[in-house]
Amino acid sequence: MNPPVVSLRTIAGLLVLAATTVVRAAPAEASPVPAPAPAARPTIFVASDSTAAKNDTGPIQGWGVPFAGFFDPARVNVVNLARAGRSSRTFITEGLWDALLAQVHPGDIVLIQFGHNDAGALNDEPPPPLRARGTIPGVGEETKEIDNVLTKKHEVVHTFGWYIRKMIADVKAHHATPIVLSLTVRNIWHDGHVERGSGHYREWDRELARAASVEFVDLTRIVADEYEAMGENKVKELFPKDHTHTNATGAELNASMVVAGLKGLPKNPFESWLSAKGRAVETDRIGWLNLPEPADPKLPTLMFIGDSTVRNGRGDGAGGQWGWGDYVAPAFRADRLNVVNRAVGGLSSRTFLTQGHWQHALGLLKRGDIVVMQFGHNDDGPLNDTTRARGTIKGIGDESQEIDNLLTHRHETVHSYGWYLRQYIHDCRERGMTPVVCTPIPRKVWKDGHIVRSGSTYAGWARAVAKAEGVAVIDLNELVAEHYDRLGPAAVEPMFGDAHTHTSEAGARENARIVVDGLRALPGDPLAADVAVASPPVPSH
Repeated sequence: MNPPVVSLRTIAGLLVLAATTVVRAAPAEASPVPAPAPAARPTIFVASDSTAAKNDTGPIQGWGVPFAGFFDPARVNVVNLARAGRSSRTFITEGLWDALLAQVHPGDIVLIQFGHNDAGALNDEPPPPLRARGTIPGVGEETKEIDNVLTKKHEVVHTFGWYIRKMIADVKAHHATPIVLSLTVRNIWHDGHVERGSGHYREWDRELARAASVEFVDLTRIVADEYEAMGENKVKELFPKDHTHTNATGAELNASMVVAGLKGLPKNPFESWLSAKGRAVETDRIGWLNLPEPADPKLPTLMFIGDSTVRNGRGDGAGGQWGWGDYVAPAFRADRLNVVNRAVGGLSSRTFLTQGHWQHALGLLKRGDIVVMQFGHNDDGPLNDTTRARGTIKGIGDESQEIDNLLTHRHETVHSYGWYLRQYIHDCRERGMTPVVCTPIPRKVWKDGHIVRSGSTYAGWARAVAKAEGVAVIDLNELVAEHYDRLGPAAVEPMFGDAHTHTSEAGARENARIVVDGLRALPGDPLAADVAVASPPVPSH
């Protein structure tokens, strides 16, 4: 089954605000403004740079131009106020931001996307062109005072994060909704993979959105996944001038990706505002999860795949529930090893594959990496229904069943639990990577003073597949159960965030220590050199 990512084939057809006053940026803690009267229709505003801006000359075009075509003008206004050449700083200091805010009403949405120009000089020196548009790297409160060579005025320059926080706060003060977008993708390739973000702006955007409790659309990931599916040669056709700016076709594609990301947010009003063209765009269902990627692609990667017991929801502890995969990284040196948790809650060994998550994960991996897999909690569901359709055939054989999937409306061949595990193992080996099988962690179900194991079902089947394939296995079902047995019911109770399946932060940390212990016990201890000096203690077994 193809992953639910928009492609050029699904896009139907192809096809300013003037502000010259230079102002000083207002403090980020500006007082809330009175709520303006609601507009007749809500408006989606675009605040960005040339990658979204309208271009009346030359071959390049920004995504904000075709973006309006994905919405019904009778239901929502789309106002593109992106301006070429601007950074988060100069969009504010030139008055463009204040002019946008003057038009914002309660219920409106403001899409905020900056970063391509923020890496420039804080204060240019002659000869021209003079830009003086850079921001201090990071999300802190550092400042630098300058006498701006371009404006001839004294200015206090802040960090990238300060300017984005100000925009978020200002939109909220107008009783509207800010949404942060990561950058569009540049046409820069290495070893068959496209660059996934210029500098650290993508990770800063994610951090800023999370801290402000606003939605974040990881456009970089969505576009990069599509570019890699298209291939380097086809993507090159979208960039007529340089590696940053697309032509009209590329703008159309990027606009559709923005729509896909917005449609994929867990709570949004966009569905009722879409035109027929917008409704035809496939939803990026996992974009809101903000799945991590290797921080340094040149380093080896330890990747986890699995379900919510490995990574729950956004990975932010919603509902007091955490997966163990979020607590392994501190045990290893970040300058030597990427630890990437790509597990997705609610999925089985089957749906992690059929929904395209494995394909996207493979695009981030390389020879020598290690992939740790843990599935089973969701594999015993129905093979076919209208809500999840995630079950697998019980066992490890080659049985299969043909279905017309009631959820995806596609024909599908469903295999056994063991078949899907073998698929992951074989894919890893073909690419020179090391697969490691984990048995599913036990649930908090007690019988005769002991945690109930699943040795005769999914844990046993996972062990059998690992043995038959000759790969390492970390028997979490038994190891964690033994640990719980030693602690006893009273001590184990606060280690769960729900009735019996999902761990609390304390439980996730305990299980992560057991996983680290299992990783250190791999043949030859391949991660020995990557262990942190002050790694967390691992429980004895």
